[in-house]
Amino acid sequence: MAADAPSPNAPAWLTARPIAHRALHDAARGVIENTPSAVDAAVARDYAIEVDIQLSADGEAMVFHDDTLERLTRAEGPAKALTAAQLKAVEMRGTADRMMTLDDLLARVGGQVPLIIEMKSHFDGNTAVATRAVQVLAGYGGPAALMSFDPALVAAVRTLAPHIPRGITMEHLYDDPEWDILSTETKHAWGNLRHLPQTRPDFIAHYVKELPSAAVDRVRAASTLPLLAWTVRTEEDRAVAARYADQMIFEGFLP
Repeated sequence: MAADAPSPNAPAWLTARPIAHRALHDAARGVIENTPSAVDAAVARDYAIEVDIQLSADGEAMVFHDDTLERLTRAEGPAKALTAAQLKAVEMRGTADRMMTLDDLLARVGGQVPLIIEMKSHFDGNTAVATRAVQVLAGYGGPAALMSFDPALVAAVRTLAPHIPRGITMEHLYDDPEWDILSTETKHAWGNLRHLPQTRPDFIAHYVKELPSAAVDRVRAASTLPLLAWTVRTEEDRAVAARYADQMIFEGFLP
């Protein structure tokens, strides 16, 4: 293994079954992403589940993707401005479900299927969400992994809980306007996995539209690092994932 290649600690369950993106949601049926109903639907079909977490104003890990509340709830403003109790009381659009804490999620799943938990970041050096995730997972006996786009969070998990499988979520180009917060140098470094000596991920989750990836291929040539492809939505995506990745993170269809 190359000197800078990861030492994978990814268990077989990580790639054993398709992974439902933000759980098995279907807005047309009132099943909203990252909600209890979406989690129950994924468990019922025996899919692994990918969800997002971020911190509330009082430091609780909440299962929610967006920085702001408008798209999915009847509230407005940044999610991080409200406490966990306030966020759990917010009405979601199109469903009677309410936002879960990470504790709520773990209790609901109870080890029935694997969880791949993406830690959301403001890319400001704050690693508190990783700390809280590790604290909550310490009491969980089911299969679970943590991942993030932010190498600082992945490195924090490596330090705090090296036994928890950790992954880097990534693109190659980072050319969507949402990545304008990053410098050109940072985009290049992350797209070429220059953070590996610090993060030592146990798996990679890569944007399916940018596979194959020369940077990922170089790493995988030197290790047994598993590769997940996100987010698979079309037959073309599915073909790419089948060719280049070990498993897919999917939405919008049933594998």
